[in-house]
Amino acid sequence: MVTEGVAVVVGASGGIGRALCDRLWASGGYDRVVGVSRRRPHGWAYDDLRTWINADILDERSLRSAAEQIAAVGAPTRIVVATGRLSGSGLLPEKNMRSLGAAALSEAFSVNAIGPALVAKHFLPLTPRDQPSVFAALSARVGSIGDNRLGGWYGYRASKAALNMLVHTLAIEHARTRRLGICVALHPGTVDTSLSAPFQAGVQPEKLFTPERSAASLLVVMDRLRPEDTGGFFAWDSAPIPW
Repeated sequence: MVTEGVAVVVGASGGIGRALCDRLWASGGYDRVVGVSRRRPHGWAYDDLRTWINADILDERSLRSAAEQIAAVGAPTRIVVATGRLSGSGLLPEKNMRSLGAAALSEAFSVNAIGPALVAKHFLPLTPRDQPSVFAALSARVGSIGDNRLGGWYGYRASKAALNMLVHTLAIEHARTRRLGICVALHPGTVDTSLSAPFQAGVQPEKLFTPERSAASLLVVMDRLRPEDTGGFFAWDSAPIPW
């Protein structure tokens, strides 16, 4: 098997991120799989094919250090940003405009949009100029303005919509120096992780994916991408999603 350089997964300690790392490593298609996260993934094994780097997507100093460590092992041909936040301490999806608050909106935009943009700033320049590469950030269907029919979830929707715009803009600039480079936003489906756990009550079982199923589907989507797809927004089944 011909290997394809280095694969990097940012958010490696999360459900989807860890599943992506495991599948990329098991595929044997990469010289090295690099997991990046604030916490070391549980049971992460160190060997010649797997590396873990401690970094925070909102700390540029740590991202700069991570980029230097990645560059030392090779040029990344696949970068996946599998981070995101829907709820947490002081952060809940807003049901109506009365629930809007500056602090919660700021946190949603920081984690869901600003962080991935900073990852791109430091990691995209590491990709090869003359080989195909993919940069994918996990977005969400609810970040689609055209598909928004229910309202609510203001901060999460808006921050993912902002992420989509950032990825589209990155794709335009990236293509100027790397014509084979692809930048996309991907919707992983509704996945059984800590992010969605408080909001799964109304989800039909067949529409609730395991992290492993979502990761497998996302990798298929990425494998099918072509340079003309750069700047796009796609679902786990490769279907385009309206902006």
